[in-house]
Amino acid sequence: MDDFRLLLAETADRVTVAMDALLPRTTGPEGPVLSAMRYAALGPGKRLRPFIAIEAGRMVGAGEKGLLRVATAIECIHAYSLIHDDLPCMDDDDVRRGRPTVHREYDEATAVLAGDALQTFAFELLASPDTDSSAAKRLELISRLAQAAGARGMVGGQMIDMHADRMDADINVITRLQRMKTGALIAFAAEAGAILAGAPADVRRALEGYAHDIGLAFQIRDDLLDAEGNAAEAGKAVGKDKNQGKATFVTILGLEGARDRARRLAAQAKDHLDPFGESAKLLRRAADYVLERRS
Repeated sequence: MDDFRLLLAETADRVTVAMDALLPRTTGPEGPVLSAMRYAALGPGKRLRPFIAIEAGRMVGAGEKGLLRVATAIECIHAYSLIHDDLPCMDDDDVRRGRPTVHREYDEATAVLAGDALQTFAFELLASPDTDSSAAKRLELISRLAQAAGARGMVGGQMIDMHADRMDADINVITRLQRMKTGALIAFAAEAGAILAGAPADVRRALEGYAHDIGLAFQIRDDLLDAEGNAAEAGKAVGKDKNQGKATFVTILGLEGARDRARRLAAQAKDHLDPFGESAKLLRRAADYVLERRS
C-alpha cells in the first residue's frame, strides 16, 4: 500500500500546483477572503476525490488538462464544505487537517465568505472553455456538480447529519445521509472524466456504482476513526459522534459490523470495475486504501 500512497501523494501535489495557479491571488481590499480561500484549498489533504476523477478519466480517455481543472473544481467544493462544516453553527471544530480551522485562523464571517467563494469558483472553472471545448459537456459537468453539491446531495446530507442526534435514525436513514453528504461528490468525481470523454451510458453506470460503494465505505471508515482513532493521526477531533449522541454506522452496526460492511462495500466497488480489466487497477487500490486509511 506504500506505493499507492506515494501515487496518491504525487497526484495530490499535481492538483495542489494546479489549484495554486488557478485560485485568485491575495490582492486588494478583498484580500482576507482570498487568503482564506487559499488557506483552505491549498492546505494538506489526501485529495482522494481529485485522484478518483483523474484516474477514472484517464481510464476512459479524457484529456489531462480538462481533468486537472475538474479535479480542482471538485477540491474547491470539498474545501468549501469543510469550512462550513467546521463552523460553530455546524460541527463546531477547531482543528482540520492538523491546522486551525478557517474560522479560527481568520474569523467566522471570513470563513463563511471563503466557503461561498470557493463554491462559486468551482463552477467558474467548469464553465470555462479551457475545461473542454464542448459547451454541452461543460453544461453537463456544471449540472451534475450542482446536483452533487446541493440540497439533494452534499448540503442535504449535512442537514440530515445536523439532526442525527435528535432522530430515531436506522441504517436506512444513515445510509441515505452518507450517500448524500459524502457519496454524491465522490460519485461526481468518478463520473466527470466519463463526461469529458463522452463515454457511453454503461461506462458511466459502472463508474457511478463504483463511486457510490467506495463513498459509503469511506464514510464508514470515518465513523470508525471517530470511534477508535486518535486526533494526532486523524488531524481533527475524534469521539465527537459519541459525545453528541449522533447515530452513525458504528452506533447502529457496532465496530465489527461497521468494519464488515465497509469491507463488503469495497469489494462491491471493485466488482463494478470488472469491465475495465487491468486499466482499473489504481481505482481498485483506492478501494483498499479507503479501508486502511488512518486520517
